[in-house]
Amino acid sequence: MPRLREVGKADADPFAQQLYKMLFGDRDPVKEPGTATGTPGNWWTVFALVPDAFKHTTEGFQFYRSPNRKLDPKLRELGQIRAGFTRGSQFVFSQHCKACRDVGFTEEQIKAIPHWPIANCWAPVERALLAYTDCLVLQGGRVPEAIFDEMKKYLSDEEILEFTYVTCTYEMHATMSKALRLEYDDVDERIVEVDAPEGNSADVMSMVDTDKADTQKGGN
Repeated sequence: MPRLREVGKADADPFAQQLYKMLFGDRDPVKEPGTATGTPGNWWTVFALVPDAFKHTTEGFQFYRSPNRKLDPKLRELGQIRAGFTRGSQFVFSQHCKACRDVGFTEEQIKAIPHWPIANCWAPVERALLAYTDCLVLQGGRVPEAIFDEMKKYLSDEEILEFTYVTCTYEMHATMSKALRLEYDDVDERIVEVDAPEGNSADVMSMVDTDKADTQKGGN
């Protein structure tokens, strides 16, 4: 379950109700969850808690799909899908696998997103943008000049700014989805202690501590 309360159909503001109608038909998405793409749909019902935030973020979807954009949709999707993967969001990654197909990426390319540096299926501009995405998401915006030099061989300043804005926005979505346990990111923390066999709680490294073993040997 999401960590925050969901907003049902009757309590949603007019803007949210309009989107609910488009996504869920006549159903109350809290009582009868599920979208046509197979997601639970609770991203929408949780974001509806703050109507102006909900409107702001959904207008962001319209921004990147606007005909005013100079950036090729295929290049845009590279940033979105890689940001979802590197930030560890099952939801963002899964949804943008589908979006990548819609804009013309091959199955080979989609499967290569996790290991893109050693895949041979990318054009030079795509490789440059994947490297840039990793700098944005994994390096907090520290980008070597060589990557910018490579991007500028193929893209205008406007296109690079659009790519940067959309990719960073989707890193935010990936982060929020994990934090609030929305959609496919409603998963338990897997990095936890695994119990030792009953009656044995020793740290395994203490069992192979050579200094300790040598001391004990010398004392015998």
